[in-house]
Amino acid sequence: MEKALSINNLHKTYQDGFVALDGVNLVVEQGDFFALLGPNGAGKSTIIGIITSLINKTSGSVKVFGFDLDHDLQNVQRSIGVVPQDFNFNRYENVKDIIYNQAGFYGLSRKNIKDRVEYYLKKFDLWDKRNVAANYLSGGMKRRLMIARGMIHDPKLLILDEPTAGVDLEIRRATWDFIREINAEKRTTIILTTHYLEEAEELCKNIAIIDNGKIIEQADMKSLLGRLDKESVVLDVEGEITPQSLSIDHYILKQRGSKTIEVTIDKSQSITKVFVELEKRGITVKSMRNKENRLETLFLDLIKKDDLT
Repeated sequence: MEKALSINNLHKTYQDGFVALDGVNLVVEQGDFFALLGPNGAGKSTIIGIITSLINKTSGSVKVFGFDLDHDLQNVQRSIGVVPQDFNFNRYENVKDIIYNQAGFYGLSRKNIKDRVEYYLKKFDLWDKRNVAANYLSGGMKRRLMIARGMIHDPKLLILDEPTAGVDLEIRRATWDFIREINAEKRTTIILTTHYLEEAEELCKNIAIIDNGKIIEQADMKSLLGRLDKESVVLDVEGEITPQSLSIDHYILKQRGSKTIEVTIDKSQSITKVFVELEKRGITVKSMRNKENRLETLFLDLIKKDDLT
C-alpha cells in the first residue's frame, strides 16, 4: 500500500542563504492522524508549502499516495485538502458560494458539487447559515467553514495548520470531534500542526518533531509518552486534608489548595493505591487531571537537547 506521504532527503535553501530544511525524511501512513510539531521557524510551514506546491524545494523528493510532486503535480493537488491557520475566504461571500467556488477548482460536476456542498454544510452544522455572508459567522463557524471547504473534493490527505488557533476551549473541543469523525469515518489521513500540545496528544497516533530544519524525533505517540519517568497529577478531593493523610509510603503527595492534592508517581506505580489510601483517611477523590501536558514536557526536553548539539 502506498504511503499517504513520503518525503526523502528534502532540502530548501532560500535566496538569502537561509536553510529552512536540511535533509528531511518523513513518512505518514494511510489513515493516520499525524502531528507535525516544532517551534516557530523550525520548518513546518516550509514542508507544508512544498507539499502543496506553494514553495519550490531545492532538492529531494515528495510523494503523495505514490504521486510524485515533480512529475504528477495535478494528482498530488487533487489528493490534498488544506485548512490554513488564517481565514482566507472572501468574508462578503455567503457560505454556500465559498464552498461552491472551491469545488469548482477541482472540476466537479454540478450535481456532484450540489450534493457535496449540502453534505458538508450539514455535516458541519452550517446548512442553516448557507446564505449568510461569512463575515457574520461566529469564530467557531468560520473554523468549520474552513474545514468544510478543505474537504469538499474529498481529499485523501487533509492538512490542518493550527486549526484551533485563537478559539475558546468549547470551540476547540467541538473542532476535535469534527476532525476525529473525518479521520474515522472517511479514513482521511490527517496531518496536524499545532502549538497546543495537549491537542496533539489528544488526537494524534503518530508524531514527528522538527527543529532547525531537521526531524529530531518520529515515533508513535504512545511509545514517545512512555519515555517519561515521572508524572504529576492533580486530584480534586472532598474531606479534610492533613499532613498525616498525605503520608503514603513510596508516594509524594503535596497539598495545593483546600481541596486539591498533587501526586507525583513514576511509571512503576499505580495511582489507584493513592485513591484507596486516601479513602481510608476520609478523603474522596472527585476528579483527576495532569498537572502539565506530558507531551509538552517531552517536546521541550527534545528541543533543548537538539539546541545543545
